[in-house]
Parts: sequence; structure tokens; C-alpha cells
Amino acid sequence: MPERFDLVILGGGSGGYVAAIRAGQLGMRTAVVEAEKVGGTCLHRGCIPTKALLQSAALLDQVRDGKAFGVNVGEVSFDYGVVARRRDAVVSQLHKGVEGLLKKNKATVVHGRGRLEGVGRVVVSTDAGVDQVELETGHVIVATGSRPRQVPGLQSDGHQLLTSDDALFLDELPPSAIVLGAGAVGVEFASFWRSAGSEVTLVEMAPRLVPLEDEAVGRELHKQFEARGIRCLVGMTLDPDTTERNEGGVAVTVRGESGEERLQATVLLIAVGRAGNVEEIGLEQAGVTVERGAVVVDGEQRTTAAGISAAGDCAGGFQLAHKAMHEGVIAVEAIGARSPHPLDPRLVTRTTYCTPQIASLGLSEAEARDAGHDVGVGVFPFFGNARAVVWGETGGFAKVVADLSSHQVLGVHIIGNEVTELIYGPALGALLESTPFEMARAVAPHPTLSEALAEAALAVSGEALHI
Repeated sequence: MPERFDLVILGGGSGGYVAAIRAGQLGMRTAVVEAEKVGGTCLHRGCIPTKALLQSAALLDQVRDGKAFGVNVGEVSFDYGVVARRRDAVVSQLHKGVEGLLKKNKATVVHGRGRLEGVGRVVVSTDAGVDQVELETGHVIVATGSRPRQVPGLQSDGHQLLTSDDALFLDELPPSAIVLGAGAVGVEFASFWRSAGSEVTLVEMAPRLVPLEDEAVGRELHKQFEARGIRCLVGMTLDPDTTERNEGGVAVTVRGESGEERLQATVLLIAVGRAGNVEEIGLEQAGVTVERGAVVVDGEQRTTAAGISAAGDCAGGFQLAHKAMHEGVIAVEAIGARSPHPLDPRLVTRTTYCTPQIASLGLSEAEARDAGHDVGVGVFPFFGNARAVVWGETGGFAKVVADLSSHQVLGVHIIGNEVTELIYGPALGALLESTPFEMARAVAPHPTLSEALAEAALAVSGEALHI
């Protein structure tokens, strides 16, 4: 007989496991169907292992610069084997934590691949499809996540042509790399490999790096990457038909307005975004609408089929773990008749952990102007910030985009050392609808980087104090 649950969640990643925790808090009997390990892409192939690598790289850069601080350590080396073992230990520790949280909240984990089969019925294939488990449920949340997007003609092979999944678990560091795509994934791997000693060329079709960020952020990152020795080719496309695998790795041709160039490197990383996992789980048959590779949902994460909700990467929008977590909670609270507030995409923070780091929220300056706002902008460079000077990290800035008529903060954009830790303050301010005046009058401790946010808010009205 099928086992009966109040809620079945397809996928145990960030959106799925957090939804299960919240469901347990609300007293729902919940099952999480997961083909691999709970924690999903973020924990096992994304956010956490990449940040563990980047943390080692950041420490390496600091040690190399130690002489300027009077710290002499002799010859510096990078033991990739130890770095990789630390990466795996971090992931293992957090994985055990997720398993413990699910157990604490009485969620049942069913290992296998789930598929919607009729109203209130989920069939789980286990052991390579040999066995099947049937689950009955009043509600389903689809939280199946995403996978690296492939480029036609550039199928990854795990050795020379890599996805981010492949790159994360290479046996050794590549002496040289071409990175196709300068979004968050591309610039993070470019940054890590460069710190570790690889020669890196970054190729981006858009006219600037991190094209989804504010234009000024892209310009600053380009400048700092070039200073670090990362070659940045923007406004360039890579022709898959020119790809050649050879003894040295891989060769490709890139083209742009300035002409074409032949590039050669040990590996080519394909970092052109991610695609939602919406295939072969019975969505269309269940009456769930899928558009442009994403499940269509309303403000309470409900799909077009009764009793089925969706959260995370498969539901479109920002493909971020923290966004998925919030959507998972919203979906569960809607099922539990808690009337949750929809997630406003303008409140979703974005963070990128290359060197320098990037953190942002809301509209870019160009987006604000295109939307018809009466735009005012305040920028405060970190060379005017005491903490940045003490750190020896004065590159970058904090930028506030505001509407001068409504006194609304429309966006905050920061690039610099460790700035990912700064963006929660503006996120809280945005939730509470704070104005630039209020943002500037919040008392920031001295000396900290957070003072730059207050100064940028003051700069909107031309009143910054330290520049």
C-alpha cells in the first residue's frame, strides 16, 4: 500500500529541505524525495564547495602580500590536495547538519527519483529504476533545482571541456583555462584559478563582465581582474565549430568587433548559466504549466495544477540558494493557510565571491532610469574608508541608487573586499522601506566597511563627508 503523507517534496536541495523543516514545524507529515544527497547543488556542487576553494585562495593572496604588513613567511606554496580535502570536510559537516535538521523535524527522506503520477500520487524510482515506491499526499512541492546549461557543439567531457560540476572536482589545477561566461560562476572560477597560479582568459558575449550587475560594478571588476593578470575579452563570442582538442588541451576561436583570435588552454570551462530540472517528472501530465524552462508559479508558489507548488531554480527567477529557501517557506506556509507574503525579487540579495567580492540588491542605475524613476546616485569609493585602508584593500566602492521624488532606495551595489557580508543591512532596510536619509543616519561603527554604505547614501544628496 502507498505510504500517506501530508506533503511530498521533490528535491532535497536548498528549497526542498528548508520547506521540509518548515512543514515539520507546522505539524505536517512530510517526505523528501532526493536522488542523491540532501542539500542539493548548493551544498554539494555549488555555493559551499566553491566558497571553500575561494577561501583558501583568498588566504593565499593575503599571505603573498604579508610583507607589506610586516609578516614574513618565506616561500609560499599552494597544496591543492589539502585544499580539496578541506573543501570536502566542510561539505560533509554541513551535510550532516542538514540530515540532522530533517530528522529533528520528522521528515522522511526517500532516496530515488520522483515523478508525479495522477492526483496526490508520487512514484519514486530507486536502484536505477529497478524498484518503485508509491507515495500518496495531499500536496506536492517541486524543488528539483537546476543543472549547468550546455552549449550546442561544446558538450562537456569532464576533462578538457568542463561544466562547473566538473571544474569543482578536478584532480589537479589546470595550468591554463579559458572561461566562457562572466556571470557569477565564471568569475568565481576565474578568480580561484588565477589565485592558484593558472593563466586565465575570460570570454563574455556581453560588453562587460557580470552583465546582470550594475554597469559600474562590471567596469570595476574588469579593471581589478586585469590587474590580477586575468585576461578579459568582452563583447566576444566563441564559435563552437572551431573547437579543437589537442595535446595541450583545447583550442577555440573567439570573435568580436575587433576581429577574431585563436585561444589555447588546458581546459575550457562552460559557464553560461543553469537550466531548471523540469523534464521527466510528470509536470505537463499533471497540468503544471512550464514556460521557457521554468515552472510557472503565483505569489504563493502555487502552480497551475491544484495541490502542486514549486520553489527554487526550477521555478525561474534568480537561481540562488537563499531565494529558494524563502520560496520553500512561502510554499509551505501557503499550504498551511498561513497567508505568506510573496517574495519581492527586489528584496533578493545577490552575492559573488570572486576577488574582489560583489554584493547587490534591487535595481541597477540603468534599470532604474529605464523604469522611469527620478534617479539619484550616490557612490563612495573604499579608498576613503578607514577600514579598507587598514586592510590594504582600497579598490571598489559602495553605490546607492534612489528615487529623488519618492525618497525610495531602489538599489545598492557594492564591490570590494569581503563586501558580501555588508548587503544584509541594505536588505533589511529595503524590507522596511527605508530612505537614503534613514540609511545615512543609521550609526555605523568606526572603523568598518559599513560606513561606506552610509556615506554612499549621503552622496545621493551630495552630502558625503569623507570624500
